[in-house]
Amino acid sequence: MAEIRFYRSSGEYGFLSNLFKAPVEFEGRKFRSSEEAYQFGKPKDFAVAEWLVSAPKQHLCAEAAHSLLGFDIREDWNSIKVDRMRRVIEAKFAQNLELKERLLKTGDAVLIEDSKTDAFWGLGKKGNGKNTLGILLMELRSKL
Repeated sequence: MAEIRFYRSSGEYGFLSNLFKAPVEFEGRKFRSSEEAYQFGKPKDFAVAEWLVSAPKQHLCAEAAHSLLGFDIREDWNSIKVDRMRRVIEAKFAQNLELKERLLKTGDAVLIEDSKTDAFWGLGKKGNGKNTLGILLMELRSKL
């Protein structure tokens, strides 16, 4: 079976990355990317969430969110983060029809977030991570 690996927001499959610049309206708010929409839900404090999405670039929002200390993160984050990501990417592809078509054109290829640093959303440095983002994208593709 064919594989499509993605990580950066550039290149042929960069649109699969949450860092890809594609406007997303989510929970009544407009974001520059799905990464921002996702990370906005992580902090306990609204002011911290606002600070995250005020970063000049999406990757800086992600880096800042990854650096939050435990007491800044919602207590239920680990139990809600996958569902939040699912809803965010559904919004991304529903609102950006060109991206939806590009996702559908991936056919039945296995989508893999080729992150060397994240073994939950991607493969991680050992290459045996959960690839949760890739799985969610494939679930969405089959629903569409």
